[in-house]
Amino acid sequence: MSNSNTTDFTNPSVFILLGIPGLEAAHVWISIPFCATYIVAILGNVTILFIVKREPSLHGPMYYFLCMLATTDLGLCNTILPKSLSIFWFNSREIYFSACLAQIYLINCFAVMESGIFVAMAFDRYVAICEPLRHSTILTNRVVAKIGLTVALRGSMIVLPYLLLAQQWPYCRTNIIAHSYCKHISVVSLACADIRVSSYYSLTVTVFVTGLDVFFISVSYSQILRAIFSLRSKDARLKTFGTCSSHLCAILVFYIPDVFSTVMHRFGSNVPLYVLILFANVYLVVPPMLHPIIYGMRTKQIRDSLLWVFTHKRP
Repeated sequence: MSNSNTTDFTNPSVFILLGIPGLEAAHVWISIPFCATYIVAILGNVTILFIVKREPSLHGPMYYFLCMLATTDLGLCNTILPKSLSIFWFNSREIYFSACLAQIYLINCFAVMESGIFVAMAFDRYVAICEPLRHSTILTNRVVAKIGLTVALRGSMIVLPYLLLAQQWPYCRTNIIAHSYCKHISVVSLACADIRVSSYYSLTVTVFVTGLDVFFISVSYSQILRAIFSLRSKDARLKTFGTCSSHLCAILVFYIPDVFSTVMHRFGSNVPLYVLILFANVYLVVPPMLHPIIYGMRTKQIRDSLLWVFTHKRP
């Protein structure tokens, strides 16, 4: 009898996700930090959206971009964690081919959108610090809406070839994916065809899109730092830099694990598979948890609004 999960089939309707191979016995324990991360990410980002909507004083470009970030974070963790937790808790490993393709598209789309939002937030900080008198005229609500739409369209269009290419490959090797979610390269590697186009396109997006975004952020902050150090008062320098600190922390939380995971997957041939998979999860699920914590702790207006929501007392 042939094993339908491994051979003798073409284009299966269902894939099998293994979770974290090598750590199957610890899946229940691994699910605890994953579940905690998911709960904190949902509560934190929903709280950010609620506070900004409720507090009129937060209706400005910086907080609109923060709401965009919270929305993409919610989309990212909801795309990954429910299925991963069902694997860890219920051994529910099956995923339809169409659902797997949708997961590939949404994960990469939200990731590219999030990177674009960080560029927009860096531009907002540049205008606020380097052109403070023109901030309200440059970043009007209409302009902010256009930037948000551009970021969303960019993410949607750039990632679309991932879906179109993955959909066209014939899959006749195995339908077992050694991962806890449908990672693009893990899925297309199962195709019995030359997948170099998919691989090269994925690498191009990683290098050029992320690289350009990091470049624009670096240019913005080089100008911001120049403006800060030109201030005569030390207190003024610290106060001005403080308005950027939460954004810088959020950027580091997003890009450092992403770069580290990409390097490990491309060049870490001697790294155990379970380590690669754990890092592939960390760089996608941890930032959505940390972003609302960072902005909640380091942004006074959000802290004050949160205090008022729970105590009805203004600080």
